[in-house]
Amino acid sequence: MNILSTTAALLAASLGLAGCGSLQPQPTRQFAADEVPVIIGPAVRANFTPLEAPFACLGGLIRSSGQPLPGIAVGDVKDYTGKYNQNEGSTLTQGGALMLYSALGKLDGAVQIQERFDTRIAELELAYTDRRQLGDGKVHQVEGNKPAVPWVPYFGGSILRSGYYIVGGITELNYDIQTGGAEIAISGVSVRRRTFTMNIGIDLRIIDTRTLVVAKTVSLQKQISGHEVGGGVFRFFGTSLYDLNVGSKNQEPLQLGVRTALEQGVFELVSAVAAVDGRDCMKLAGQARLPGTAQDPAARSQPAAAAPSAAHPINAADSAGATAPGLVGRELLSIQVEFDSGSATLAGQAMPVVERIVNEVARGSRIAIQLVSRDTESMPPAQRRESTAARIRAITEAVAARGIEPARIGISWLPDPGEAGINRAGAGYQLLATLLIPK
Repeated sequence: MNILSTTAALLAASLGLAGCGSLQPQPTRQFAADEVPVIIGPAVRANFTPLEAPFACLGGLIRSSGQPLPGIAVGDVKDYTGKYNQNEGSTLTQGGALMLYSALGKLDGAVQIQERFDTRIAELELAYTDRRQLGDGKVHQVEGNKPAVPWVPYFGGSILRSGYYIVGGITELNYDIQTGGAEIAISGVSVRRRTFTMNIGIDLRIIDTRTLVVAKTVSLQKQISGHEVGGGVFRFFGTSLYDLNVGSKNQEPLQLGVRTALEQGVFELVSAVAAVDGRDCMKLAGQARLPGTAQDPAARSQPAAAAPSAAHPINAADSAGATAPGLVGRELLSIQVEFDSGSATLAGQAMPVVERIVNEVARGSRIAIQLVSRDTESMPPAQRRESTAARIRAITEAVAARGIEPARIGISWLPDPGEAGINRAGAGYQLLATLLIPK
């Protein structure tokens, strides 16, 4: 065997042993004539974890329970390990609180997420409002017959209180809890293989905001695994010295492991305060999320009641099995229709919204229509039921006049007939009813 064939054989063997991937050049793109081309890597995608399907399942369980969960906020979730590298900075993510907010968002609106981590902009705008400096490009009538003013009036109570908040931190980072491998070299030709395992730990708790009672704690750990293989040649062939080294190293992303552990902590905490059993949902870990299929309990909700008519007034039976107010999943397109205070007539500003509803139905969307009014509107329960029935008829007739059969429109949610309070639908509004138009 000559030197060239020997070299080629050794290099091929080393590459095969190391399990190296393709070394094809990456695509490039030149954005301007006077710039050098830059490499264009993989496209941006959603940051998935193995718990996507369990979160979708848990969100469906909470919504189907019919009991709205109080708002949940997130406090500071720090890295308490103290591991720091002078060249690379902190070893673990400093964004634990942001990961928890994202995890709560994966419940598809089954819980109301309250912002408490960074409220600087809201507090600044409230200060502007208090000084009558904040406007919205419109004029507002504040008092009786006095002239309208360009600043936004504020009467208090627009910020909704939270029911619970989550705090805690990343408390463990243990390197090399198990390491193993082997290396062999014969006549200057070597091969090696190494495996290593480390772990991280997190501790979280969920607290009742009003009483400061800790409702639930979790302490979780996750192992992070990796392996490394390689080979090399260091020897003379004739008068030439060859020094070739190839290898491959693969490790589960450390920060993804932290995110997954934090998400499981959120899953267990929310399950506890929502009083639902999420153990069956957790069995879906690692599966792809398939909204609208049998694995998503939200797809197995009860059918909506028929749309009301003049001969079908609203009563307690209409809200049987109804979903909690405004808690619609990501598979639904939620559209609000506003009514003027004390009126069941669709005002001019509502008609473009009705047109949008009709267009979205034509495109095959599944629509949740939220009927809202200003939160200053107050009526006795009996009058409120009559008003809501009239408003639902107005919506039904408006979309029916545009080709949507009234039989397709169902009632997804109504307040309890004897409920005295209001259900918030954002700052300054209350939710009256939710209608559903399926695909």
